Amino acid sequence: MAKQKRALAIHDISCFGKCSLTVALPILSAAGIETSVIPTAVLSTHTGGFTGYTFRDLTGDIPAIAGHWKALGLTFDAIYTGYLASFEQIAVVSELIDDFRGPDTLVCVDPVMADNGSLYPAFGPDFPRGMARLCRKADLIVPNLTEAALLLGEPYREGPYPEKYIRSVLRRLAAFGPSRTVLTGVWSDRNKLGCASFDAPAGEIRFAKTDRIAGSYHGTGDVFASALLGALLNGFPLEKSAQIAADFTAGSIRRTHEAKTDVRFGVNFEAGLPEFIRRLGLA
Repeated sequence: MAKQKRALAIHDISCFGKCSLTVALPILSAAGIETSVIPTAVLSTHTGGFTGYTFRDLTGDIPAIAGHWKALGLTFDAIYTGYLASFEQIAVVSELIDDFRGPDTLVCVDPVMADNGSLYPAFGPDFPRGMARLCRKADLIVPNLTEAALLLGEPYREGPYPEKYIRSVLRRLAAFGPSRTVLTGVWSDRNKLGCASFDAPAGEIRFAKTDRIAGSYHGTGDVFASALLGALLNGFPLEKSAQIAADFTAGSIRRTHEAKTDVRFGVNFEAGLPEFIRRLGLA
């Protein structure tokens, strides 16, 4: 049997509301990936639609964790960053990537900071600039269209999105340095929603679409990025990995919509894990 791959997931823990580490850990584990975690913050709930939540920034804990791991000689096949708690934390995580990146380590940055045209209220105007620097260290970035606009320093554009525009955004993001970029929230037809992927070395841009389901659902970006990374670490090419992740995310939304679950609680990705495992050829 091949050696099990190991990923490091650097995200917050929202104790209620499925997102971040409570999504990344089970999805990557289902993909057969040994997953270590560094929590960036602990919140009582995620910040989407809830008020009165608690928040504890864990920036001060990260160097000690990293130092212990370095003493143990730990290595990782992938480093996967998501929600970072502050501008200062970006530099700490950047240094951690330098410490643990090996010649074959896949560094995936999901630049979690904005959606629906707006920067998250917790972040100041300098945050996108710091996140752009972190993206320059990545092999793969997974922004939504709001985050892409902030990274590029341009105004957010409402959809629909012509294919020419999406191709331009992908190519300009690739100029940051990542060899692979996946842009989420892409649509030109109101009945379809999906993503676009750019494999820069191959010069290939591909689109993955699914049926649109009415509503806005929290945590779906984390579901998508985690499934995408799981597929990539199982040897699937970028185009196929993006389609697997899009299908898995759409199924999670569909089950949540049909059950009429409070959208703040996150999507039902758990029931889709058996099919996800089969798509990866692990069952």
